[in-house]
Amino acid sequence: MNEYGTLYGIGVGPGDPELITLKAVKILQRVACVFAAASPRNSHSLAEKSISPHLREDTPVVRLNFPMTKDRVELKEAWGENARKIMEVVGAGKDAALITLGDPMTYSTFGYMMRTMSEENPGVPIRIIPGITSFQAASAATGWVLAEGEESFSVVSGALGAERLTDVIEHTDTVVILKVYRHYKEIMEALKRLDLSGKSVLVSQCGLKDEKIVWNPMDNVNGLPPYLSLLLIRKKKR
Repeated sequence: MNEYGTLYGIGVGPGDPELITLKAVKILQRVACVFAAASPRNSHSLAEKSISPHLREDTPVVRLNFPMTKDRVELKEAWGENARKIMEVVGAGKDAALITLGDPMTYSTFGYMMRTMSEENPGVPIRIIPGITSFQAASAATGWVLAEGEESFSVVSGALGAERLTDVIEHTDTVVILKVYRHYKEIMEALKRLDLSGKSVLVSQCGLKDEKIVWNPMDNVNGLPPYLSLLLIRKKKR
């Protein structure tokens, strides 16, 4: 019976090489191969760049392409192909890591790969190493408390525009909207309609050298923020 290596799903934080856990570093320094999720449109991987100071010089880093599409057939084909590449390593009894920005279990490609690996290769052990999320880093950068006491907060995706914000705002004290770049104007219009534009802050490239904090997001309503941007919204002003 073949003895598989372990696949580690590792969250490497928001992009700052210092915002990575000691456990993640220890595992990265001993695995046989590191896989990094990437878009076919980009020639770089921010996750790969963030771990470079922590890797051994002889550790290979293989990029796995994940197409930016909603076509389920195309996506499933990509997940299957990437699972086969990972199996070339763990199937030989070697440990491997699949790195992702933020946390592997929060809006991450790792969740899809974990399910694909478990379905196609159920004997492969999978271990998950949590990471610091972008909204945790943004909360620290701005000094905005996400929740305290009996308060609640919600994390939603802006990929569908302002639809989710309108749904959750009545039932929570703080809202984090990720992926705001594409529907930014629509989201800002919703904030204005809900009288929340003065209770929000836009954080872009958090933890990176180009980090930018916009305390009056309405001032930037006609321009799209960078891809790595999120909004923190509090119904109560502090």
